[in-house]
Amino acid sequence: MSQMYEPTNSAFAPLGDEIEPREPQLSDVTVMMVDDEPMMTEVTQTYLEDAGYRLFLSVNDPRQAMEVARTHRPGLILLDLMMPGLNGFDLLTQIRADDQLRYTPVIVLTAASDPSSKLRALELGATEFLSKPVDESELKIRVRNSLAFKVYQDRLANDDPLTGLPNRRVFVEHLQDALSPEESGGHKLALMHLNLDRFRQVNETLGHGAGDTLLSAVAQRLRWATRADHGLIGNRLGDAPVLARLGGDEFGLLMPQIEAPEAAGRVARRILRALAKPFEIDGQDLFITPSIGISVHPDDGADVATLLRNAGVAMRHAKGGGRNGFQFYSERINNISLERLLLETQLRRAIERDELVLHYQPKVSLSTGRIDGAEALLRWQHPELGLVPPARFIPIAEETGLIVEIGEWVVNEACAQIAQWRDGLGVMVKVAVNIARHGLVSGDLTAVVRSAMERHAVAPSQLVLELTESMLMDRVETTAARLAELRALGVELSIDDFGTGYSSMSYLKQFPVQELKIDRSFVNGVPQERTDAAIVRALIVLGHSLDMHVVAEGVETTEQRDALQSLGCDSFQGFLVSRAVPPDEFAARMRLNNSALGR
Repeated sequence: MSQMYEPTNSAFAPLGDEIEPREPQLSDVTVMMVDDEPMMTEVTQTYLEDAGYRLFLSVNDPRQAMEVARTHRPGLILLDLMMPGLNGFDLLTQIRADDQLRYTPVIVLTAASDPSSKLRALELGATEFLSKPVDESELKIRVRNSLAFKVYQDRLANDDPLTGLPNRRVFVEHLQDALSPEESGGHKLALMHLNLDRFRQVNETLGHGAGDTLLSAVAQRLRWATRADHGLIGNRLGDAPVLARLGGDEFGLLMPQIEAPEAAGRVARRILRALAKPFEIDGQDLFITPSIGISVHPDDGADVATLLRNAGVAMRHAKGGGRNGFQFYSERINNISLERLLLETQLRRAIERDELVLHYQPKVSLSTGRIDGAEALLRWQHPELGLVPPARFIPIAEETGLIVEIGEWVVNEACAQIAQWRDGLGVMVKVAVNIARHGLVSGDLTAVVRSAMERHAVAPSQLVLELTESMLMDRVETTAARLAELRALGVELSIDDFGTGYSSMSYLKQFPVQELKIDRSFVNGVPQERTDAAIVRALIVLGHSLDMHVVAEGVETTEQRDALQSLGCDSFQGFLVSRAVPPDEFAARMRLNNSALGR
């Protein structure tokens, strides 16, 4: 048996400064020739070399053919029928019964050109049938057509149609091969799981067409960032990384033959830098960041399933840690992930089990000292964990999409509480509820608010919807239209955490907002810090110039309250008066406060 070929990695063959990978050529496919006559294989190879083919396997003992084929997986087999020891019919039967080879095109070259032999070969799965002596031109055409169909067939089966990257199945196969002892050679192997942060928002706001364009552009940058010729992974051809789209907005990167885990960290940093620049999609710049999880063989797992799972665990930890970063797997983050998964499962049942509750923090008028409203704050009364703070479960609700359903529950519950205070205690309270980004862009928030107010006979003036500054700046025209719909219902709109975003006067005046809330980070320094006091004064003037009611958040001392009053702020909330408390306690505090002021 002679072996004349060079292994190539067609999925990663960029050179120089190219970004796109080189398209696989028909001449890159290995042609395996099985014939007991060496002269015949030499002639056939000469014909095909003239046509540009360059990778060949010559097998003159048919008993070795299956072993060679399984080892090297040729793209095409040229097979003689009449051979001693093992004839071509039996060999073709074995090929079509083999899981790895069953779809490999087989062109039969034989002197047995009688109709029965031809029919039998075709029935056994031969792709083409050529009679000896072979015509050179016909051979080239038959080989070209068979390989063209094979390349197309492989692309459908192996490539992600959107990005052109290998798909998940191919990625798993590469990983399985890389884990074999003969391939790993005792070296470490790193597996990277990459997820795009807030990609759902792109689809929801710009449409799936823009999302697909963005995914293709991300894949292009990932190809560049993970090229083997950067010298970050390995210099041998077999060390080339394997990049794949695992599905949706998730990508995988296999890094075989690394010397130490730090090599994977360097690649992750390169990816972060590559994706940091804006993407121009439909004429506008978009920024997208990745969260990356890394697992290392053998430290973090010895098999495909474990390595994939642990890389996913690390990725979710990176996302929970603030996004736009990478995280190596560890037992500690695995325990955190298991706890988070448990919380997610239980959160899905929290609404139906009546475990969610609203607590209410008073808003106090700085001119009268009276409690003139409340902010409804969500809590989770977990049967085992007790009162779970929002910081532990709101991010989970946002990532899973549960925030929309929870937001609808909050609006309805707040309206029910307003009605209960009105009917049971004769107290009229204006209540503010926080609206999540997904609640504003997904579903029909206007219909939800209208339905809740009608169900509980709540006057629109008693309901305030609070939105963050960054939410207002996202898709300004669409957001303005949504807010106009809500304002048409008669409810008031409030900008929460003002001063921490990137609003401008030209945008701010487009929104029908009645209230501005100064973020606690500025209030903390009042009155001692001159800069904070100057910022608070400017925000109060800005709010009043736009006919807005101005509320200061996070007031904890009488000095802060007095300073805000002197600066002309309208209302405040914070621990100086009360933290958020259950409905009955809030009602009691309000009655006590207002009766003390002679109401």
